[in-house]
Amino acid sequence: MAASLCRRFFTLCRVSEAIQAPPATCFSGRLTLNLLHKNTTKVEPLYQCKFLHTTLSQKGLEEFFDNPTNWGAAVVKSGDEWHAKHLRNKSNEDLHKLWYVLLKERNMLFTLEQEAKRQHFPMPSPERLEKVEKSMGRINLVIKEREVALRLLQTGQEDSRPGEWRNDYLGRIYWYKYKEWPIPWYLNKKYNRRKFFYSPRVNHFIRLRIENHLKRRVRMQNLAKKKQLILQKKFPHLAVQSMN
Repeated sequence: MAASLCRRFFTLCRVSEAIQAPPATCFSGRLTLNLLHKNTTKVEPLYQCKFLHTTLSQKGLEEFFDNPTNWGAAVVKSGDEWHAKHLRNKSNEDLHKLWYVLLKERNMLFTLEQEAKRQHFPMPSPERLEKVEKSMGRINLVIKEREVALRLLQTGQEDSRPGEWRNDYLGRIYWYKYKEWPIPWYLNKKYNRRKFFYSPRVNHFIRLRIENHLKRRVRMQNLAKKKQLILQKKFPHLAVQSMN
């Protein structure tokens, strides 16, 4: 008798606990219980976490072509190129983003130029390609300036690999970059085989080479002057405008 009364008491306790427990919630076809305490922090589900950040691919190969509104137009409006004084005020992250924007624009303009050549039509506003290339070159210039400044601050040297001006056996001057050798230079047979000097007999040929270089430069200057005179005779009205 006592055992049966105890069983009924435990069953009543279980039923009362089940009634007081919070209701179960159903998520994605599976039964889950809300067992978290009220004061616990909110935990986001795993499917909302991204381990790799990627840009949304809104367009495919269409990004290699110009905007459809510009198709068939002889002139396309475009902004000015990026100057170095504006790029120096930007961070490295902004320069990195701008580089890839200009890279996509350059690829699109290359595609447009090739398509214009295929159809034997002039490329609309070809100066856009020149602006993009100048902007990318100035980004490289700004990045090199920052690398040089950082190198001067850390090592006190401007070049990543220091060196010096040297002469070869023919008397030509070139920039020699220092290298790391596993043994000292006076014990290195490969290094000692290289001749960083020239004999006095080469001085005569050095003078001849310098004389040849000066003659070639004067010849090119005279040809440029003759071309200018010929153009002035053919188009005298343009010559007057250039003088004004």
